[in-house]
Amino acid sequence: MKKEIYLKSQAAKLTAGQIDRRQFILSALAAGVVLPSAMTMAGDAMAMTPKKGGHFRQGYGYGSTTDSLDPGTAENGFMQATIYTIGNHLTEVDNTGNLVPDLAESYSASDDAVTWTFKLRSGVEFHNGKTLSGEDVVASINHHRGESKSAAAGLLKQVKDVSANGNEVVFVLNAPNAGFPFIVSDYHMMIMPSKDGKVDAASGVGTGGYIIEKFEPGVRLTAKRNPNFFKEGRAHFDSLETLVLLDAAARQNAIMNGDVDAANRVDPKTVSLMARVPTLDILEKTGTLHYTFPMRVDAAPFDNPDVRMALKLSVNRQEMLDKILLGHGAIGNDHPISTANQFHASDLAQREYDPDAAAAAYKKSGHSGPIQLSASDAAFAGAVDAAQLIAASAKAAGIEIEVVREPSDGYWSNVWNKKPWCACYWGGRPTEDWMFSSAYTDDTEWNDTAWKTTDGAKQFNAVVKQARGELDDDKRRTMYAEAQTLIHNDGGALVPMFANHIMAVSKKVAHDEEIAGNWENDGNKSHERWWFA
Repeated sequence: MKKEIYLKSQAAKLTAGQIDRRQFILSALAAGVVLPSAMTMAGDAMAMTPKKGGHFRQGYGYGSTTDSLDPGTAENGFMQATIYTIGNHLTEVDNTGNLVPDLAESYSASDDAVTWTFKLRSGVEFHNGKTLSGEDVVASINHHRGESKSAAAGLLKQVKDVSANGNEVVFVLNAPNAGFPFIVSDYHMMIMPSKDGKVDAASGVGTGGYIIEKFEPGVRLTAKRNPNFFKEGRAHFDSLETLVLLDAAARQNAIMNGDVDAANRVDPKTVSLMARVPTLDILEKTGTLHYTFPMRVDAAPFDNPDVRMALKLSVNRQEMLDKILLGHGAIGNDHPISTANQFHASDLAQREYDPDAAAAAYKKSGHSGPIQLSASDAAFAGAVDAAQLIAASAKAAGIEIEVVREPSDGYWSNVWNKKPWCACYWGGRPTEDWMFSSAYTDDTEWNDTAWKTTDGAKQFNAVVKQARGELDDDKRRTMYAEAQTLIHNDGGALVPMFANHIMAVSKKVAHDEEIAGNWENDGNKSHERWWFA
C-alpha cells in the first residue's frame, strides 16, 4: 500500500513538472518496479500532463434555433456549455463535486447565514478588456432579479440586497441560507461587464477561457482561446467548436467517424457497439440526472390529484429502466433527489407499478377519455419510446394515453413548461435546496408542474424555506425528507428514472482521472478541463 501511494505521488510530481521522466523511472525502479513497467507508468503519467493546442470539436444532443446568448434564458445543455465556454461565476462545482471559488477568491458568512461576502479575484479581465469589478457582479446578478423572466429569478428571490464594496460583493438575504454559495454557481448567473449599472446580456462577452467567434443558435458555437484567462492550467485548446446534433444516430456517426472528438447523450442501446470502437473511450458517470414527465397541475385533468396519482401508479419503472436505459441508471420515486444527494429520503417507500390501484384512483377521479402526452427525443434519448411504454402500462389500468410526437427543434420553447404533460430531463443539482428552488418552489420560472397552490405545495414551500436556515444537519435531513414526500404524494412530477451520463470521447483526448458527474461532459466544462494527449 505504501508503495502504491509513493508511486502515485511520484506520478503526480511528473505530471506537474516537478520531476522529469528519467527521475520518475529511477524512483519507480528503486521502489521495486521492473524497467518495462516503469517506462509504461512514466508514459501514462506524461499523457496526463495537459498540453496546449489543437481544435476541439464536441457534438451535443441539445440546442434550438430559439437559443439566445442571454444567460438568463438558457434552457438546454448546449447553451449551458456555451455559457461555461465564454463566462464564469462567483463559485463553481469542481470535477470532484466540491464547491470552490471561481471569480470569487473566497467567501464567508455572518453567524446567522443571512449576510454573505464574496471577495473577488484581482486582475480578471473580460473579453473586451474591461477589468472585473464589484459593480459588474451586482449588475449581472440584478439582471435576474425583479421582474426578470430569467430562469434564475426564483433562485434570487431570497436576496434582499446585493451591493459592491471595493473588491467585495455583499449579499443580504431575506432569511438564513447555509447553502447560498452553491446558488451563485448556477449557470444562468454568468458575470458580465456592466456600464451604468446595466449589462448587455446578449453580447456574449465574459471572462471565460474562450472568446466567441461565431454563434449560430441551434447549429454551432465556434470560439478561440482567451489569452488572458485567469485560471492557470485550464482552457488548453487553441479553438473549439460545439455542434448541435440532436439526432442520436447523427451524434453516434460523428464520433465514430472522427468528425467530432466528443459526443454526449450516447444512447444506451448503442453503448456496447461504441465501446468496441478502438479509437473511442466510453465515459459513464452516475449523478443527479433524471428523466421526468411533468404534469401541470394548473391544467385539466392534472388539476385532479386522483388523476395524478393514477398516472404515477400506472408506470412500470423497472420496465422503463430495462428497455430505455438498458440498466444504465436507477428507478425514480416521483421526486428529484438522487441517492447522490446528501439528504436523499431513503426511508420513503418506493412506488411500484400497480394497475389495480391505478384503476381505482382513476375511477375515483371521474375522468374519462384520452390524455395527451407530448414527447420528443430532444427531451432525452428514447423519450418517445418511454412515453409509449407509459401508454402501454396505463392501458392495463383502463387509462387511455395518446402520445403526441413533437418536433425536436423548438421543443424547449414550444412544448416544455407550456403543454400540460410532456417529457423532460433535469441535470439535477448538488443540493436539495438548489434543486427545489430551480423547479419546485412557487417563485421559480421553471416550476414545470405549476405546483404552487395545493395544500401540499404550500406546506412544501414552507418546509423548504425553513430548511434553508437550519444549520443542524439532522433537522435538515428530516425537513428535506418531508419535502420529498410531499412532492412524491401530491406534486405533478412523474419521475420514473435516474440516468447515468454516458459520453463517447476520442482516445486522443485526455482529462483528469476524476470527471464531474453534476452535468455531462465533465460538468459541461470539457472545453476548459480537457486537452489533447
